[in-house]
Amino acid sequence: MAGWSLCLLFLIACPPGWAWGQDPLQAGPLFDDSKLTLDSGYRTEVLGPLFYHQQKESESTWALPPLLSYTRDPAIDLTEFDFFYPILTYDRYGEQYRWQFFQVLSFASGPSPNEPLRRRVTLFPLYFQQRSSDPAEDYTALAPFYGHLKHRLFKDEIFFVMFPFFSETKKKGVVTDNYVYPFFDLHHGPGLKGWQFWPVVGHEHKTVTTVTNGFNETQTVAGFDHLFVLWPIFFNNHDGIGTNNPVWQQAVLPLYSFERSPRRDSTTVLWPFFSHVDDREKEYREWDAPWPLVVFAHGKGKTTHRVWPLFSRAHSPTLEDNFYLWPVYKYNRANLPPLDRRRTRLFFFLYSNTLDRNTETHSGHRSVYLWPFFIRDRDFNGNSRLQVFAPLEPFVLGSHKIKRDYSPLWSVWLAEKDPRSGASSQSLLWNLYRHRTDRNSKEVSVFFGLYQSHSDARGKRTKLFFIPLSRQPR
Repeated sequence: MAGWSLCLLFLIACPPGWAWGQDPLQAGPLFDDSKLTLDSGYRTEVLGPLFYHQQKESESTWALPPLLSYTRDPAIDLTEFDFFYPILTYDRYGEQYRWQFFQVLSFASGPSPNEPLRRRVTLFPLYFQQRSSDPAEDYTALAPFYGHLKHRLFKDEIFFVMFPFFSETKKKGVVTDNYVYPFFDLHHGPGLKGWQFWPVVGHEHKTVTTVTNGFNETQTVAGFDHLFVLWPIFFNNHDGIGTNNPVWQQAVLPLYSFERSPRRDSTTVLWPFFSHVDDREKEYREWDAPWPLVVFAHGKGKTTHRVWPLFSRAHSPTLEDNFYLWPVYKYNRANLPPLDRRRTRLFFFLYSNTLDRNTETHSGHRSVYLWPFFIRDRDFNGNSRLQVFAPLEPFVLGSHKIKRDYSPLWSVWLAEKDPRSGASSQSLLWNLYRHRTDRNSKEVSVFFGLYQSHSDARGKRTKLFFIPLSRQPR
């Protein structure tokens, strides 16, 4: 065992090409050292998917999938370390860093736009702490007893004592005092006053106010008046007060609900069974019975024919959404120049074919997968990659950490091609069979490297059982 360990360490430490002079050693899946196909650099693999080291331009990565991985790129001052991702991770970019354990315990530090230094400690949801070079940004919170937070949990400020008995939140100038959250609160702000005893009754009113934007221009902020009784049974809301499109919404559910405004009217009887919409702004009319199962809409802004789950065809000037025998077949398109995205799916996420096209350059990016059997990707430069199998990749498309920490474990077949450089490679069972070509050379390795062939400008070399058989000069 000790001898094997020493041998393994020796193989890991060897530089590319040590055993062949100018040719890298290929004995996959025990050991393989080869050039990258889609990037400039080398990749060394030991014992199939259990260890690899990769040098891609200035980025260096070594990993023991799925246990841990370490990546460093001094060109952009980047460091990443994962231990059984996503259980424990450490990420640093420049002066910013963050490490977390189970997304529960985390430490973060680095400058912010207004502070040269900011440190955070979080033991979610019990303890929150921040220390900053600006003392006004410091806070400490120990839930549920006492705490003060800033710019956390989607609020500008949070203060609480024996939560949920008392808490105060601030967001965009609106202050909300909660007593036995979420049942009773009082809130106030610029032109705003309100209260609620949820779910029994609640009322808030805001008058029309003005603000000065970043261009020193005065802008009007619309007012509103909201009332609910026995939420969600009855509500009566007026929005857009002081604008050219005031909106009145009222409902006594499930008897009726309606919306009235200069731009749009809608009426629902026996919600959600019978509805009618007249949208004068987007120029369409819609009938629902019931929504969203049966929908028919016609007009310039929207056309929909839907009887769920049998079929649906819906489109607007920029969007399209169709399905047949949902979820057997589903098609979506978003035409938002310069992006034109089209996606076809079968049985939810079992099969997916997504094409993103740049309408200005006419280049495209296509991603196709059949879960869990394969995933194929072709980027805007024409580089393509086919991987068999892919149980996680379809659910986290574009995640470099899944590709780095987990994909090597089940990539029994991997094919890559770069049309610009003319390089291509194919690997079966972690390089038990490997074939690579470019404009200047061709390499083949089979069954632990017992058969190898290498052709380039110097000629063709063949080895059987690591014994040279021929050399054909060119």
